[in-house]
Amino acid sequence: MLIGEYQHNIDLKGRVAVPARFRDDLGALFYITKGLDNCLFVLPQDEWSRLVDKIKTMPISKARGLQRFFFSGAAEVVPDKQGRILIPQQLREHAELDKEVTFIGTSSRVEIWNSKRWAEFNSVLTQDSIAEAMDMLDL
Repeated sequence: MLIGEYQHNIDLKGRVAVPARFRDDLGALFYITKGLDNCLFVLPQDEWSRLVDKIKTMPISKARGLQRFFFSGAAEVVPDKQGRILIPQQLREHAELDKEVTFIGTSSRVEIWNSKRWAEFNSVLTQDSIAEAMDMLDL
Protein backbone atom coordinates (compact mmCIF):
# COMPACT_ATOMS: atom_id res chain seq x y z
CA MET A 1 0.00 0.00 0.00
CA LEU A 2 1.25 3.45 -0.89
CA ILE A 3 1.17 5.52 2.30
CA GLY A 4 3.29 8.22 3.90
CA GLU A 5 4.68 11.67 3.13
CA TYR A 6 8.24 12.37 1.98
CA GLN A 7 10.10 15.53 0.98
CA HIS A 8 12.65 15.50 -1.82
CA ASN A 9 14.42 17.96 -4.12
CA ILE A 10 14.31 18.09 -7.90
CA ASP A 11 17.62 18.71 -9.60
CA LEU A 12 18.15 21.20 -12.44
CA LYS A 13 17.52 18.48 -15.04
CA GLY A 14 14.09 17.66 -13.58
CA ARG A 15 15.14 14.45 -11.85
CA VAL A 16 13.91 13.46 -8.42
CA ALA A 17 14.45 10.40 -6.26
CA VAL A 18 11.32 8.37 -5.66
CA PRO A 19 11.04 7.55 -1.96
CA ALA A 20 12.38 4.06 -1.30
CA ARG A 21 9.15 3.10 0.51
CA PHE A 22 7.21 3.65 -2.74
CA ARG A 23 9.58 1.97 -5.20
CA ASP A 24 8.57 -1.65 -4.58
CA ASP A 25 4.85 -0.92 -4.83
CA LEU A 26 5.27 1.20 -7.95
CA GLY A 27 7.41 -1.41 -9.69
CA ALA A 28 10.19 -1.17 -12.23
CA LEU A 29 8.01 0.77 -14.69
CA PHE A 30 5.16 3.12 -13.79
CA TYR A 31 3.22 6.09 -15.12
CA ILE A 32 3.16 9.76 -14.21
CA THR A 33 0.45 12.15 -15.37
CA LYS A 34 -1.39 15.34 -14.51
CA GLY A 35 -3.43 15.05 -11.35
CA LEU A 36 -6.15 17.03 -9.68
CA ASP A 37 -5.43 20.06 -7.48
CA ASN A 38 -2.33 20.82 -9.59
CA CYS A 39 -0.34 17.83 -8.42
CA LEU A 40 0.95 14.83 -10.36
CA PHE A 41 -0.42 11.31 -10.14
CA VAL A 42 2.04 8.43 -10.15
CA LEU A 43 0.43 5.07 -10.87
CA PRO A 44 1.80 1.54 -10.90
CA GLN A 45 1.14 -0.43 -14.09
CA ASP A 46 -1.93 -2.24 -12.73
CA GLU A 47 -3.60 1.01 -11.59
CA TRP A 48 -2.74 2.67 -14.90
CA SER A 49 -4.31 -0.25 -16.78
CA ARG A 50 -7.41 -0.03 -14.56
CA LEU A 51 -7.71 3.71 -15.33
CA VAL A 52 -7.32 3.10 -19.07
CA ASP A 53 -9.93 0.32 -19.01
CA LYS A 54 -12.44 2.44 -17.09
CA ILE A 55 -12.06 5.37 -19.46
CA LYS A 56 -12.39 3.06 -22.50
CA THR A 57 -15.80 1.88 -21.28
CA MET A 58 -17.16 5.43 -21.12
CA PRO A 59 -18.98 7.02 -24.06
CA ILE A 60 -16.59 9.23 -26.03
CA SER A 61 -18.77 12.26 -25.31
CA LYS A 62 -18.02 11.82 -21.60
CA ALA A 63 -14.50 10.36 -21.88
CA ARG A 64 -12.79 12.78 -24.22
CA GLY A 65 -11.99 15.35 -21.53
CA LEU A 66 -10.52 12.68 -19.25
CA GLN A 67 -8.58 11.16 -22.12
CA ARG A 68 -7.07 14.51 -23.01
CA PHE A 69 -6.30 15.40 -19.40
CA PHE A 70 -4.71 12.12 -18.29
CA PHE A 71 -3.10 10.81 -21.48
CA SER A 72 -1.81 13.88 -23.34
CA GLY A 73 1.00 14.60 -20.92
CA ALA A 74 1.48 11.16 -19.40
CA ALA A 75 4.89 9.55 -19.30
CA GLU A 76 6.06 6.00 -18.76
CA VAL A 77 9.00 6.15 -16.36
CA VAL A 78 11.70 3.76 -15.20
CA PRO A 79 13.78 4.78 -12.19
CA ASP A 80 17.56 4.81 -12.65
CA LYS A 81 19.92 2.91 -10.35
CA GLN A 82 19.65 5.66 -7.72
CA GLY A 83 15.84 5.48 -7.81
CA ARG A 84 15.50 8.79 -9.66
CA ILE A 85 12.96 9.58 -12.35
CA LEU A 86 12.88 12.38 -14.88
CA ILE A 87 9.67 14.38 -14.65
CA PRO A 88 8.90 15.81 -18.11
CA GLN A 89 8.87 19.61 -18.36
CA GLN A 90 5.14 19.91 -19.14
CA LEU A 91 4.30 17.89 -16.02
CA ARG A 92 6.64 19.97 -13.87
CA GLU A 93 4.90 23.08 -15.21
CA HIS A 94 1.42 21.64 -14.54
CA ALA A 95 2.29 21.02 -10.87
CA GLU A 96 4.55 24.11 -10.60
CA LEU A 97 7.35 21.92 -9.30
CA ASP A 98 10.53 23.76 -8.55
CA LYS A 99 13.12 22.59 -6.04
CA GLU A 100 11.18 21.20 -3.08
CA VAL A 101 8.52 18.55 -3.73
CA THR A 102 6.44 16.35 -1.49
CA PHE A 103 5.51 12.77 -2.34
CA ILE A 104 2.37 11.47 -0.66
CA GLY A 105 0.91 8.00 -0.74
CA THR A 106 -2.85 7.79 -1.26
CA SER A 107 -3.30 4.01 -1.06
CA SER A 108 -3.33 3.09 -4.75
CA ARG A 109 -1.29 5.96 -6.20
CA VAL A 110 1.39 8.46 -5.26
CA GLU A 111 0.95 12.19 -5.68
CA ILE A 112 3.79 14.65 -6.23
CA TRP A 113 3.16 18.18 -4.96
CA ASN A 114 4.98 21.46 -4.90
CA SER A 115 5.87 21.43 -1.17
CA LYS A 116 4.53 24.94 -0.55
CA ARG A 117 1.23 24.10 -2.26
CA TRP A 118 0.95 20.88 -0.21
CA ALA A 119 1.38 22.87 3.01
CA GLU A 120 -1.28 25.36 1.85
CA PHE A 121 -3.66 22.55 0.91
CA ASN A 122 -3.28 21.01 4.35
CA SER A 123 -3.78 24.33 6.09
CA VAL A 124 -7.30 24.72 4.66
CA LEU A 125 -8.47 21.25 5.62
CA THR A 126 -10.76 21.55 8.57
CA GLN A 127 -11.79 19.07 11.19
CA ASP A 128 -15.38 19.57 10.02
CA SER A 129 -14.64 18.66 6.41
CA ILE A 130 -12.72 15.57 7.50
CA ALA A 131 -15.52 14.62 9.91
CA GLU A 132 -18.09 14.92 7.10
CA ALA A 133 -16.03 12.61 4.89
CA MET A 134 -15.61 10.15 7.76
CA ASP A 135 -19.39 10.09 8.21
CA MET A 136 -19.69 8.76 4.65
CA LEU A 137 -17.38 5.91 5.70
CA ASP A 138 -19.44 5.23 8.83
CA LEU A 139 -16.41 5.86 11.04
